[in-house]
Amino acid sequence: MTKAVNTRTGHEISAKGPVDKALELLDALVQPEGPHRLADLAAHTGLPKPTVHRLLGTLATNGFATALPGGRYRAGPRLLGLAATALADSPELRLARPVLADLRLRTGQLAHYSVRDGDTAVHLAHSEPADTYRIPVRAGGSVPLHTSAVGLAMLSALPAQEVADTLGSAALPAITPRTVTDPEAVRAALDEVRTRGFAVDDEYTEPDVRAVAAPVIGADGRPVGAIGIVGPTFTLDDAGVAMYGPMVRAAAGLISPANGGSSPLGLVHG
Repeated sequence: MTKAVNTRTGHEISAKGPVDKALELLDALVQPEGPHRLADLAAHTGLPKPTVHRLLGTLATNGFATALPGGRYRAGPRLLGLAATALADSPELRLARPVLADLRLRTGQLAHYSVRDGDTAVHLAHSEPADTYRIPVRAGGSVPLHTSAVGLAMLSALPAQEVADTLGSAALPAITPRTVTDPEAVRAALDEVRTRGFAVDDEYTEPDVRAVAAPVIGADGRPVGAIGIVGPTFTLDDAGVAMYGPMVRAAAGLISPANGGSSPLGLVHG
């Protein structure tokens, strides 16, 4: 598990209720590189180890966590079942999946669908070529909006004030040396995204990996998700971006409620 830097104060942590703490722990359990040690879960959530241990006991009793030898824990069968049911029964994802498969076939790149959760983009589904370089995209994974093509695509379709509120004025966190961290520079880049209809992640999230994405627009004109492709820089060079960008834009249009599609799932908090 990648350890998040805990910047919350003791007051902020203690002010959380038991439900908030349990939800944070569930989120930590499904992070990559599991099963996770109790100490890693405590570091990820910012909660005291005794609290994490107590919550894990309750979650395990109810099937939401599974204790393994060596003091490690992973998501339990009940949690996995809930996630599988939600994804299988989602009419929005049923609409997006064939579009992703078609986009993957036409571009040869990994295609994925993401939604916004506050200042992050959450990946919900993807279609991956059989023979490809391993690309760091997984269902349930999340990345900051300003570092990802899907995030920039969704930001480009938001009102200016909401973009300003989301990005703030302080320097944004960098994931790679190429990440744009100046909020003003990100806002300026969004103008180009709006003009051409798609965004480009030029190694902002992962070295040697580029991405192209376009927003999925809801019936109310707001972004409810984004569809994109991801690939190594040698396949998504400038010529590749120019070729595939319009394809991605068209694919997003196919599932945009504004164009008659069904409304994709959007997890917008703030």
